Amino acid sequence: MKKQFAALLAGTILFAACSTPKKTQSASIANNGKVWASLWQQRSAEYKALCYQAYNTARWRLDEALKNPGSKPPAIITDIDETVLDNSPYDAMRAANNQEFSPATWKAWTAKAVADTVPGAPAFLKYAASKGVTIFYITNRDEDERAATIKNLQLYNLPNADNAHLQLKQTTSSKETRRQQVLKKFNVVLLCGDNLPDFDLLYDNQPTEANREATTKQLMKEFGNKYIVLPNPSYGDFEGALFNYNYKLSGAQKDSVIRAKVKVDKQ
Repeated sequence: MKKQFAALLAGTILFAACSTPKKTQSASIANNGKVWASLWQQRSAEYKALCYQAYNTARWRLDEALKNPGSKPPAIITDIDETVLDNSPYDAMRAANNQEFSPATWKAWTAKAVADTVPGAPAFLKYAASKGVTIFYITNRDEDERAATIKNLQLYNLPNADNAHLQLKQTTSSKETRRQQVLKKFNVVLLCGDNLPDFDLLYDNQPTEANREATTKQLMKEFGNKYIVLPNPSYGDFEGALFNYNYKLSGAQKDSVIRAKVKVDKQ
C-alpha cells in the first residue's frame, strides 16, 4: 500500500510539473513600442492629418509641375507599403505576440490582399491620373507577391494597378535602377514614400544615423517639393541604422541599444 501511495504521489508531482504553464517572455521595449506605433497609426487623428497634409502638398506641387510640361509625359513614382497601403494590422499582430519580422508571416499577410489605404492616397493618385499623369509603383515586395499586390491595389480602383506599372524587388533592395527605367520615358514630377531610400540614390547603403542625417540636410529643399514623405513610426531604414543593420539581434539586445541611445531626463 505504501509503495502504491508513493508511486501515486510521484506521478501526481510529475503531472503537476509537466502541466505548469511556462513563463511567457515579456515583450521587449522594441515590440512594445511597435504596438504603440501601430495603435497611433490606426487610431490617431494626428496620423491621418499628417497623411492628408502630405497628399495635399503633393497635389499642390503636381499642379505647379504640370504648368510647365516637359518633353516627356509626366509620371509619379510611389512606394506602396505605408505610402499607399496600410499594413499596421500585421505590424501590430507580430509586435503584440512579441515576434520579430519574418518573410513568411509578412507574405501570409500580403497574400490576403486586404490592406486598407493610407489616408489621402487614393484621392491623390486618382486626381493625378485624371490629369494625364502615369503612376508607377516601385516596391521592395518580392516577385511572388505580385498577384496579391495588384489585387490589393485594384480593390480600391487605384490607377495603373497592373503588371506594366508595378516594379518589385529583383536582385537588390535599391530602387535606383527601377527609377532610372521610368525616367527613360517619363518626366518624374513627384516621388512619394515613407522611407528615405524611396527617393534618392544618396540614401542607399548609408551605414550610420549620422550619414542619413547629413544626406537629409543636403536634400532638405526637395522635401515638400519633389519628395513627399508619409509618416511611418513602425519600421524602415531608420531602424536598420539604429541597430547597425544587425537583423539578428534579440529583443534584449535591441532593448540595450534603445536604452543607450534614447534621451532620458535625469532626475
